[in-house]
Amino acid sequence: MASAAKQRKIRTIAKEAAAPRPPTWHDELVGVQENGLEIAIGQSVREIRRQLDLTVTELGKLAGISPGMLSKIENGATSASLATLQSLSKALNVPMTSFFRKYEETREASFVPAGSGETIERRGSRAGHEYRLLGHLRRKSLHVEPYLITLTEKSENFPIFQHPGIEFLYMLEGEVDYRHGKRLYSLRPGDSLMFDSDAPHGPEVLRSLPAKYISIVFHVPDQPGG
Repeated sequence: MASAAKQRKIRTIAKEAAAPRPPTWHDELVGVQENGLEIAIGQSVREIRRQLDLTVTELGKLAGISPGMLSKIENGATSASLATLQSLSKALNVPMTSFFRKYEETREASFVPAGSGETIERRGSRAGHEYRLLGHLRRKSLHVEPYLITLTEKSENFPIFQHPGIEFLYMLEGEVDYRHGKRLYSLRPGDSLMFDSDAPHGPEVLRSLPAKYISIVFHVPDQPGG
């Protein structure tokens, strides 16, 4: 027969095993993956409700759902039944499939390992300016193109750039005087410059070489018939 001390130890171990353990990063990740649909549905319901300028209470009354339950649905904290989703679709006057669009959307990513990236021929490339494309994302409403630009002793001044969109520069190495419109900006490592790229712009004075900077171009693509 086990001693009293051993019996107490067994009871302690059993109690600890039965007690809920604190969540780990793995639990949180699994939870996010498992309730991704609930979160997407909740975001869609909230977005449509706000577009219609309805409060949680008002929508709850229209759909026959308590405000507390509706809040849980919008926060992705509970899984709405098919009947509940049908009630919400009628109350919001939208097809039920609209609640699932955010979950079905394709999320793009562009990964470029260190030291790689496609060298792009752009205006200025022939003058010794290297443009290395670090990735790109193209959506119907927005194009994003990040470049690593390198200027060396072989670089020459080149015609000023001018194109639609917004451009962001972050200086990594060297020093250049960069023109935007009628102003010159002295860029050193750590400096950044963001501007309307429809105005004439480009490096005008190469003060310290080699010079490297990140250039990220954001622009809205031309729309058919626009």
